[in-house]
Amino acid sequence: MHMETMNIVMCEFTDREGTALEAPLYLPQDAGPQQLQQIVNELLHNKEKLPYSFYISDQELLVPLENYLQKNKVSVEKVLSIVCQPQAVFRIRPVNRCSATIAGHAEPVLSVAFSPDGRHLASGSGDTYVRLWDLNTQTPMFKCTGHKNWVLCIAWSPDGKHLVSGSKAGELQCWDPQTGKPSGNPLVGHKQWITAISWEPVHLNAPCRRFVSASGDHDARIWDVSLRKCVICLTGHTDVITCVKWGGDGVIYTGSKDCTIKVWETSQGKLIRELKGHGNRVNSLALSTEYVLRTGAFDHTGKTYSSPDEVKKVALERYNKMKGNGPERLVSGSDEFTMFLWEPAVSEEYRTRMTGHQQPVNHVHFSPDGQWVASASFDRSVRLWNGVTGKFIAAFRGHIGRVYQISWSADSRLLLSGSEDSMLKVWDIRTQKLKQDLPGHEDEVYAVDWSPDGEKVASGGKDRVLKLWMG
Repeated sequence: MHMETMNIVMCEFTDREGTALEAPLYLPQDAGPQQLQQIVNELLHNKEKLPYSFYISDQELLVPLENYLQKNKVSVEKVLSIVCQPQAVFRIRPVNRCSATIAGHAEPVLSVAFSPDGRHLASGSGDTYVRLWDLNTQTPMFKCTGHKNWVLCIAWSPDGKHLVSGSKAGELQCWDPQTGKPSGNPLVGHKQWITAISWEPVHLNAPCRRFVSASGDHDARIWDVSLRKCVICLTGHTDVITCVKWGGDGVIYTGSKDCTIKVWETSQGKLIRELKGHGNRVNSLALSTEYVLRTGAFDHTGKTYSSPDEVKKVALERYNKMKGNGPERLVSGSDEFTMFLWEPAVSEEYRTRMTGHQQPVNHVHFSPDGQWVASASFDRSVRLWNGVTGKFIAAFRGHIGRVYQISWSADSRLLLSGSEDSMLKVWDIRTQKLKQDLPGHEDEVYAVDWSPDGEKVASGGKDRVLKLWMG
């Protein structure tokens, strides 16, 4: 008896790492995403029914199976592999209007960052000040004074208790976000400008105490905010360290102008491994778990926790759930137009070489669910890649200047980009098309951030104003 006459097809559901959920099973060809969703929820014995999307060869299934099989001339004699991707149970509204334009900085805004709960916003500027903004009244709240040179980068601790900034002069300053006052003296040790800052994940240590800074002096340093000093210096790069990430497994990744990525353990600062392959400077690193590392115990429910132990426990649950069975993945973007996908816990060799950009890759960023990687380039495009395999998915074109920074919505359905052309653009991942143009800045947009709670977007750049955008 032929399969065609029975109108069924043998399918195998897998997770995004390719692990089968169940033995292959026969499904009616007229089954569409809704029916598949019911089947998967039953297979996995989910008490609460979860939303899923389904992918065959990296294409989302939006029609009944038979339509897909006919259109793509797929044989029903073979087992059809279907990747199930859990979707966020909440939906983020696309931002579509500027709700506030706030003056305050006297020089270009170089960085913007929402706190992990999305309730506070900080910015750093060429005017030497860090500013904290009141999101309820959409007005300046604190002007944090102490730096003597441009503020190049800022980072919130994942428990929301600290904000750290790094300057062109090489010093770091820790601030109390509740008061805008410095917590102690500047942290000195670096001999050149600070390029990046990353906090130790709160699921490894609560309350947050340690962060790592990268610098033009070829070193990275681990600092303890309680001891107010540098506890470990990571030495070994032979040129500027451009980016740094503190991974969920407890290791630190540093990317450098010397073309290498180094992996360090954090109790003594020993070099564990070196990731080689790039032929030019590494500009940006992204971790598949970045969103849960940034937000710690905070999620879309807005629930808060009283004790550090509870924060640590909830953060660990969120991290393990997001990471799933696969290893933590790392993507690097470089000046020689290429990107690499790595699984550093598994191998020193890259998993995939990702090519297609025509100019340096300035920023790479995983979606909160780890399913996608987006890249921003000086070739004026944003590209979308499969976050597990590194396979190219789509190019988003429309900017007429270099794209500096990108940021994801918390539900992984929308992507924001900021460019030299003064525009922000919101891209729809499902349709792979432009969702919204956000004009308003009068000059280059250097920094964008979508708040972790999804409610708002902040942007800043050469025109010195901070803009807030809402849906």
